[in-house]
Order: sequence, then C-alpha cells, then structure tokens
Amino acid sequence: MAARVLIVDDSGFFRRRIAEILRADPRLEVAGFAADGAEAVEAARRLRPDVITMDVEMPVMDGIEAVRRIMAEAPTAILMFSSLTHEGARATLDALEAGAADFLPKRLQDLAPDQAEAGRILRERVLALAARRPAGTHAPTVPGRAGTAPAPARPAAPRPVIPPAAPRRGRWRLVVLGSSTGGPMALQRVLRALPAGYPAPVVVIQHMPASFTGPFAERLDGLCALSVREARDGDPILPGEVLLAPGGRQLWFERHGGAARVRLRSPRPDEHYKPSVDVALASAAEACGAETLGVVLTGMGADGREGARRLKARGGTVWAQDEASCVIYGMPRAVVEAGLADRVLPLEEIGPALANGIH
Repeated sequence: MAARVLIVDDSGFFRRRIAEILRADPRLEVAGFAADGAEAVEAARRLRPDVITMDVEMPVMDGIEAVRRIMAEAPTAILMFSSLTHEGARATLDALEAGAADFLPKRLQDLAPDQAEAGRILRERVLALAARRPAGTHAPTVPGRAGTAPAPARPAAPRPVIPPAAPRRGRWRLVVLGSSTGGPMALQRVLRALPAGYPAPVVVIQHMPASFTGPFAERLDGLCALSVREARDGDPILPGEVLLAPGGRQLWFERHGGAARVRLRSPRPDEHYKPSVDVALASAAEACGAETLGVVLTGMGADGREGARRLKARGGTVWAQDEASCVIYGMPRAVVEAGLADRVLPLEEIGPALANGIH
C-alpha cells in the first residue's frame, strides 16, 4: 500500500504543487488537504495519514501549535516547510521541539536548482519518514530504501550485542558528533547530559542550511552547561566548548604547532553534504587519531561511514545510535553494518556514557 500524506498549507497553489510532486511516485498517496493548523489537527485525527507536510505560518492556528496538538492526539511523522531565514530557523526549531521529525525549505529551488531533483528529494524524505513512524502509530507500509530507512515488512533487527567498553578516562581529546534527520533534538539530549567543565572539546556536524546553524548554536548554548557556538575558521578546539559546523561549509581539522584546530572551506561540487560527517571524521583521524571519539546519530543516508572507517584505521573509537531510538536509522546503520561501531547505544544512554567515559 502507498504511504498516505496530508498536505497542510494556507496557499492553494502550494498545496497543489506538493500534491503533484508526491503523486509522481506510486508509493505515495495524497490523503487530504488542510488550509490551517486547526484543520490539520482535525484531519490528522480523522484521516490518520502516514506523513504530514506542514507550513509554519498559517491563519487560525500556526504550524507549531498544530504540531504540538497532533503529536498529543494522533502522533504522526511531520515534515515542516520553512523559510531559510533567521526567524524561519527559530520557528522550525520550535516545531522540531514540538515533535516534528524533519524540515525542508519551502522554496523548492533551495533544495536543488533542477525541479526534477528537488521533487526527488522531497519524495525521498517523505518516504523515509513514512517508513519510520513515531511511537503509538500504526505500522508503516512503505518499503524502506538502502541507506535511508529500514524496510517495515521485516521486523526490526535486534540490537547488536556489543559488550560495554570500559571507561577510557582522559583518553579522548576530541569528540565529534554527526547527525542529520532527527539530529537537532538528539543533539540537545546528548549535549545536555554533559557537565560544565567537560574535559574534552566537542565538535558537532549536523546537516542544516547555512541560515539555521547560528540560531541552533544559540539555542543549544542556552540549554547546555557547556558553551556552544558556531565554529569559525581557525578556532582552536578547547575542553568544555562545543563548536557547531556552519551550514554550507565543510569543517575539517588540522594540527598546528602541536594543537588541533578547525578549518572551514567551501564544499566541492561532488560533496553532497555540507557540512559532511565523513569530511570531519576523516580529518579528525589524521589530526587526532586514536584520541578521537566519533559518534554517529540519527539521519538518512550513509554520511559518516567512510569517515568512521578512516578513524578506526587510525585507532580511534566509534559509537552509533541504536535503531529503536533513531528517527531515521540510516547513518548509524551504515556504520554498524560496516562493522565499525565499538558501541551501539540508545539515545538516552549516549550523553551519560560520554560524561562517564571521559571523567
């Protein structure tokens, strides 16, 4: 059966455009439309769609409040459409905290200059969310894709049995966290578990537009005991500080005068993710080697697998988030299935394990 999608937007033109794009894939079916948040809440309760696409700014009830009510009454995978502005970033982060699973720019040309490619990306994201439902909803019916979401026709794979590693007190001089879909809320949970005075630098690679990483760093800084800010080219990596890779750039590490620092560069045409977990981990392997811990969190695709491979070859350590706690089990699965994960942990254990493993 096709995945059923509820399209929510106050623009009739935009509703028709999204419906046209989704209907191009027989695995997707438009279940209905809503023109404001109040209609969306009622339609979600009545139609029980697999995925909802949701605008932020709407009359009667905005998208953030609609997300909050839907997740309380009829939990559903929700994809937000957002403007790529500072205020759009804040609103999208609010929607993710309310329970939305993912977001895309509302201007589809910001996804890709080619209309066909933009449509493909949108359909891929909707299919991935349909295959990975929130707790409390009916079983998904959409086949998963390799490297994105697990196929729902088979039961979830059991968590790999990996013995807990003994705490390596003082060993890691750099922790790199990599994430994509579902990452903003996962990162909040991990970083909030780290105490003030944490003895290792932490660098975060989250797939995000350039206009979002600044507001996201500000939000994390207000929630965490550690100082969090967007990275700048040439920043030293310092204990007790979290650096967030800026969107639209590649963050890599170099050792300078015996100390490591971050560098930023423009992405190459062949680099799909910007920032990329692979780029960061591979360069961390060269700059810090065995003193590096890489943690791959929820996200689509396989970004992080090749970087983890380079890190392991230099004696570094790799952890992966487990399937059950991921919004999308793509990036961690790629690492686990390649045999690169030293530990596979549920999200709620990653922050405490980091805190206890270094002190």
